[in-house]
Amino acid sequence: MPRALERAEGCWAWVVLLASVVAQGLTLGFPTCLGIFFTELQHEFRASNSETSWFPSILTAMLHAGGPLCSVLVGRFGCRVTVMFGGVLASLGMVASCFCRSLVQLYVAAGFFTGLGLCFSFQSTITVLGCYFTRRLALANALASVGVSLGITLWPLLARYLLEDLGWRGTFLIFGGVFLHCCVCGAILRPVAPSVALETRKGPSPPSKTPAPGCLAACGQAVLHYLAFDILWHNAGYRVFTLGVTWMILGFPLPHVFLVPYAMRHGVDEHRAALLISIIGFSNIFLRPMAGLVAGQKNFASYRKYLFTLAVLLNGLTNLVCTVSADFRVLVGYCLVYSVSMSVVGALFFQVLMDIVPMGRFSRALGLCTILESISILVSPPMAGFLLDNTDNNFSYVFYMSSFFLISAALFMGGGFCTLWKKERQAPRATGEPAVREAAPERAHTGEATDSCEKRQRTEIMYVTSV
Repeated sequence: MPRALERAEGCWAWVVLLASVVAQGLTLGFPTCLGIFFTELQHEFRASNSETSWFPSILTAMLHAGGPLCSVLVGRFGCRVTVMFGGVLASLGMVASCFCRSLVQLYVAAGFFTGLGLCFSFQSTITVLGCYFTRRLALANALASVGVSLGITLWPLLARYLLEDLGWRGTFLIFGGVFLHCCVCGAILRPVAPSVALETRKGPSPPSKTPAPGCLAACGQAVLHYLAFDILWHNAGYRVFTLGVTWMILGFPLPHVFLVPYAMRHGVDEHRAALLISIIGFSNIFLRPMAGLVAGQKNFASYRKYLFTLAVLLNGLTNLVCTVSADFRVLVGYCLVYSVSMSVVGALFFQVLMDIVPMGRFSRALGLCTILESISILVSPPMAGFLLDNTDNNFSYVFYMSSFFLISAALFMGGGFCTLWKKERQAPRATGEPAVREAAPERAHTGEATDSCEKRQRTEIMYVTSV
């Protein structure tokens, strides 16, 4: 973005940032309250734990898997239209879920459509920050992440309050109206440069002598464009990180889904059980931005991936606390320690990936990573539900399962990064030349001006995840 344009949009940029904060709270913070409805849905549809677990897993998986499609919509219609379309889609999904008579219908309405709508609204509001901020982009992303923490704090309290008076159907109907506020956030995102939007919409004109590719060829080109299989094959660091994160996600979301049912089963009051998730969200309001700003310092560039690994390891070890005691005071302490590791994992995820992958390929690398994440998120809660059904609802096994995936993923990534570091140090001794890093320079977004918002969108279009 030209600096003159940045100065012209400087005041409105903070309004856009506020809209991004609200949109993140409405979208990415929402799945954390689904555990409150777990018991109600199970009784309503007379379903097993495994069958009920598919609902939050499908919604959260779509929140991640829709990234490439969101990128296409943003490039074609712009961020404003995509955010508003996502809000309407999420709202219609929740309203339709009020009339569902089976879990399969709930999977489609509230799981698929609402999850996809939340993905469109969330990812577009993150993308637009790159059009309004250059020098303060790191600060803007750190402040925008506060919205996620606010959502994690407020959604469980609102859900518990509405569930008592309206039931789950009435609550979902109210949620449908709440998601329409994404349209308000989208209306604030006025285009920065109309000429850029026109160029993005039209796109480069193909050579006149080149025949148009067939349907299968076009689909193959689209897949190769958005998914970085070539980077996965040639970049060992990216391979270690992606496989480790995919394995980690099998255990990472389980506390958000099963912590409330676990506490209620052991005699904790419904309101206090819902408060546990809010404690995690409230702690993240302060911890996540601090972790993001600290991680952005140049002094941490060489240690970020190891700090990320330690945070994953701490997260896995913390979950073992729930296998020892279900006392409310113990669970409060668990939530506070869990918040620390969760904040560091969320803050360092993008930074570590930027250190490993050249920025020219960052969008594609993140696209493949989020697709693999969505697969893990899709199967993780049903796996835990199946475990509950076969262990007489013993929630301790769920937290053992979560700890296993997190600890083993941390050990795999830590061992992989150390092995690659040793190879890099041994390479100059063997060849007598300096080692060549696979990754690009550490800095992802510089303060240098770009020629247009379109170029920044190509870098940041996939700059999201639910971690």
